Amino acid sequence: MTPFIAAVIEVNKEIFTALQNFDSTWLEKNEVGAGGDVSSNLDLFAEEIFVKHLGSFGMIESEESGLIGEGEEQIIIDPIDGSSNALSQFPYFGTSVAKINREGVLDCAVVCNLANGDLFLKEAGKEAVQGKLFSHEFRPLREMPGSEIGLFEKAYANGALVEKLHQEKMKFRAPGAVALSLAYAHSVAFVIFVGRFRIYDFAAGLALCEGLEVVVDEDYVIVSKNKNIVEKIVGLIQSVNLEE
Repeated sequence: MTPFIAAVIEVNKEIFTALQNFDSTWLEKNEVGAGGDVSSNLDLFAEEIFVKHLGSFGMIESEESGLIGEGEEQIIIDPIDGSSNALSQFPYFGTSVAKINREGVLDCAVVCNLANGDLFLKEAGKEAVQGKLFSHEFRPLREMPGSEIGLFEKAYANGALVEKLHQEKMKFRAPGAVALSLAYAHSVAFVIFVGRFRIYDFAAGLALCEGLEVVVDEDYVIVSKNKNIVEKIVGLIQSVNLEE
């Protein structure tokens, strides 16, 4: 394990431990962050912990405060992926980190589910692995051949596509944390995102989708282990666009 990944794990342990005693001041909202959403005190609290542990590794690009520090290597973070879930105590939220080296190549990606401790790691040249935050054991990402559901991020803003999926009897859930949903892409039937592409949401998550069928368009992202499912969803999106 590299020193950088070890530091990221320490970040997640610190945030996870802090969340066990929820602070009501975290609910307070601040200005619109670099990613376009309004930052909460929880987002900024988590960002401070990231900067403390990772600032020495390079320049941080955060969804909350934008560019922080300096360095030839770039660290892209979403301090709390699914912060609305976290602030509502809905157990589907975490952190997302991707490190880009000075040649512009992704060195590693780490996504953690702070609600249950699931930890996903991807290092350049190695297969992605999954483990638990407070464990030293890792294994290849779990695949579920008979997956019955997909994950549809931003489904609430895409009613026409929701109806198309319903007509095709393609079951899905809309949990509300993009990087986490991509981290679970190996085990579910598919992952769909339709909306504005933000690097904070996808830098680490897509790195964990290596070996799967991935379509990245300016308006949507689709991931599945089944090429036929990807092609079917692309067709449904195109049919919605034609009807609009």
